[in-house]
Amino acid sequence: MQKDPFRTRDHVADFDDIVADIAARSAATRATLPMVGDLAYGEHPAEKLDLFFPPGRGGNLPVHIFIHGGYWRMFSKSDYSYVADTVTKAGAIAVIVDYALMPEVRMAAIVEQIRRAKQWVLDNIASHGGDPGRISLSGHSAGAHLATFLFEDTPAPSHVHAALLLGGLYDLKPLQTSFLEPLIGITDEEVADFSPMARSQDPLTAVTILVGAQETPAFHQQAAAFAMHLREQSTKVRDVCLEDRNHMNSVRDLGISGTQACGCLVELIATAVG
Repeated sequence: MQKDPFRTRDHVADFDDIVADIAARSAATRATLPMVGDLAYGEHPAEKLDLFFPPGRGGNLPVHIFIHGGYWRMFSKSDYSYVADTVTKAGAIAVIVDYALMPEVRMAAIVEQIRRAKQWVLDNIASHGGDPGRISLSGHSAGAHLATFLFEDTPAPSHVHAALLLGGLYDLKPLQTSFLEPLIGITDEEVADFSPMARSQDPLTAVTILVGAQETPAFHQQAAAFAMHLREQSTKVRDVCLEDRNHMNSVRDLGISGTQACGCLVELIATAVG
């Protein structure tokens, strides 16, 4: 029987070990970095975010927002605190965002939550020492999908200088016939309304698209198609294939100094520092 190209467990033998490792790394981050946790950006219980700060921080710091993945149905911000290690070492405030999960809510609700989280940052980060004029963001998998809605081409400026999208999902149609069908049942309306490939993005946001060399062809196709879509909008795009990396160890690398993914994240944050 052919493996589902989107079912991560089928392609990452040490999936559970990596999940346990990132949870342990995240607990260590929360124990060591200066932080303010569980700030509400909306009324839903899941509408919370954590802020992590560089040690000895000053004011007017650049800000980096991270959105976790999990196919819109699993994980939480506390699983991904470790990304803040890299962000704060790069001199920025890390904003790790939580959101409600499918199927409790539908895609429209999650997208609106992520937009509210960004608006909270714009409205409130100055009181925490951040500069709302120097925002970058990143997301992994479903988080990369959600991140695209924060730099769309709208009459109002996106305020996002740069975005890093890792192992992202930009066309939802193939997921309708994946293992997710009985779990979250992505609808035709959701495919039409929330596929980034069918939407316009802010051409002023510089975008880095990462995909692991060991990802399935489906993820490589998604990355290549979205990179082309952005270039057709005159967006500055950098696409990188991460050597010897899969869907899970690539995101763990975001918090590990010296790795290719971590280096890309540091470089991206630097574009908003100057």
